[in-house]
Amino acid sequence: MRNNQLSKGQLLKLVFSRLIIAFPVLIAMLFLSAGTLAFWEAWTYLAVLFIPMMFVLAYLLKNNPELLERRMRLKEKESAQKRIITLAFFSFFLAFLLPGFDKRFEWSHVPVGVVIVADILVLLGYGIVFLVFRENPHASRIVEVERDQKVISSGPYALIRHPMYLGQSLMFIFSPLALGSYWAMIPALGIVFLLVARILDEERVMIRDLKGYREYMQKTVYRLIPGVW
Repeated sequence: MRNNQLSKGQLLKLVFSRLIIAFPVLIAMLFLSAGTLAFWEAWTYLAVLFIPMMFVLAYLLKNNPELLERRMRLKEKESAQKRIITLAFFSFFLAFLLPGFDKRFEWSHVPVGVVIVADILVLLGYGIVFLVFRENPHASRIVEVERDQKVISSGPYALIRHPMYLGQSLMFIFSPLALGSYWAMIPALGIVFLLVARILDEERVMIRDLKGYREYMQKTVYRLIPGVW
């Protein structure tokens, strides 16, 4: 254990402290803006989001607490990434605030079948993120290269260079539909464009700091979508 590495008890406390803030904030954003608790799309979405998350957190705590600790890091080191995260925060805020107002004022009428399919695709996106967690022990939340880090080229990384961002893009694109809102897709798509900017800057850092990454780029040519980009 490194000197600055958290114990499992400390890590569990940190994770719980984050969840005890994030979960009520998300609930408040959805239901206060809706002005009602009779928002079945939001309840379903929260279940789709948080139930698998609990299993993933338990898995990481047991099998890879170092990765879980990396996922708790929030402070970006690169100036460009700081700007991207700031912009993404506002897009994220709007993407999860608009569905409630959409529900209250009935701006959108998303069919039940579309909502259910969107929930499934959100779950699929989270499944892709979990595959990344199993494959890459250095999948930090922030853009950084650690001293012992190596290029990962197996599993989903054999198909595209940024599979975690593919999973996150699916989650961001389909979350508004899962919440019954067409209008919230506008800021959600803004998050996806910011992910593209994040990818481009992250690759600059990887080329600079991670040995073998340039060669990996030549071998795995697509960043996010196989055959497209």
